[in-house]
Amino acid sequence: MASMLNELSRRQLFRLAAMSGAGAPVSGWLNTLAAHAADESKVGKKKHKSCILLFMTGGPSHLDTFDPKPANKSSAFKPIATAVNGVKVSDLLPKTATMMKDMVLLRGMSTSEGSHGRARYYMHTGYREGVGGVVHPSLGAITSHFLGKAEDDLPNFFSIGGQSFGAGYAGPMHAPVEITNPSTGIENLKPTDSLNALDRRSNLLQDLEKGFVDRVQTSGAEAHKATYERTLKLMHSEKVKAFDISQETAATRDAYGRTKFGEGCLLARRLVETGVSFVEVTLGSWDTHRDAENRLKSLTGELDPAYSALLKDLKERGMLDDTLVVWMGDFGRTPHVGKQGGRDHYPRAWTSVLAGGGLKTGQAVGRTNDQGADVEEGKVGTVDFMATICKALGINYEKNLYAGNRPMRVVDKNEKVVKEIF
Repeated sequence: MASMLNELSRRQLFRLAAMSGAGAPVSGWLNTLAAHAADESKVGKKKHKSCILLFMTGGPSHLDTFDPKPANKSSAFKPIATAVNGVKVSDLLPKTATMMKDMVLLRGMSTSEGSHGRARYYMHTGYREGVGGVVHPSLGAITSHFLGKAEDDLPNFFSIGGQSFGAGYAGPMHAPVEITNPSTGIENLKPTDSLNALDRRSNLLQDLEKGFVDRVQTSGAEAHKATYERTLKLMHSEKVKAFDISQETAATRDAYGRTKFGEGCLLARRLVETGVSFVEVTLGSWDTHRDAENRLKSLTGELDPAYSALLKDLKERGMLDDTLVVWMGDFGRTPHVGKQGGRDHYPRAWTSVLAGGGLKTGQAVGRTNDQGADVEEGKVGTVDFMATICKALGINYEKNLYAGNRPMRVVDKNEKVVKEIF
């Protein structure tokens, strides 16, 4: 009983006492305590909000993936039925098509940046690069800031398979930990001798640096201190087992695909399962200006098994409702194929995908015309997209973070959330 009372906040106790004094039935106390007792029995199984971002670097063609257009004869691929009646995708994605009941296609994406660097920055932060003269925090850093647990052994933001955007003015504790090879995880986590010896050296280093860090209040000194603290905590943690995907069965690893992206998706699931708030997994080479047909077959050969296995795995483990899986790229590709056999950059009309997260899934929102060239219904801009993701994760996108003393909204103004998915 004492442990259950400790779980109750002071506010809850005062409220219960007031109810009792006002003549409310004593069963109110008992019901509340019983609920907390039930929560205690689920220690280790408590659900958490988290996000997995699958980023397709270079910009995938919507016409050849999630918005096929039979009237547009430029695609070599055909539409196929999905698990949702009336919603079709490319025949390059047969396994993903079976998971459509857990997905929402946002077919009205229309953004304003057509160069790779600026588009990636915009899609990751919700702000245009260079605006205000500051470096904005990425979605991963925002999620880490609002949903992450500072006391957890593992960092709250991991980037797998590619370089991600950082924490900006959210601070170095919310910067991504980058994992190049998911099959090896984070290397060199074991000390050369013992953890006790490591602790003695780290304490000495902390004592030597303390005066400097206290006296020189700079972002560099703060980042240095944060990096050491996070590394030491991680080296002591039992949770490092999450990085060892060899613990998974051969059948599971085969389902995801024995590719770098497939293993990255599997590692993302393992990290989210331990409580990590945000994991980004990158699949590159979508900048298909030439030889698009063969390159798309190769890319979707990695994407399709990994994406579908991730959603299925999360669902079977009871994690999908509390894990938002975002699929997006820089932008879309032109509705016509050029002379080199590929498609060029096209931010005017394209598709992103949301899955899980407790959303109203099993639908396509928005519509492009029969050529896939213009959004006819349900236009979603970059700021709208960021606000929608924040709402899905339970983050108040109207709140401010601070660049120095300057307040900056989590998501830029004039946002319009995609209401159909809530």
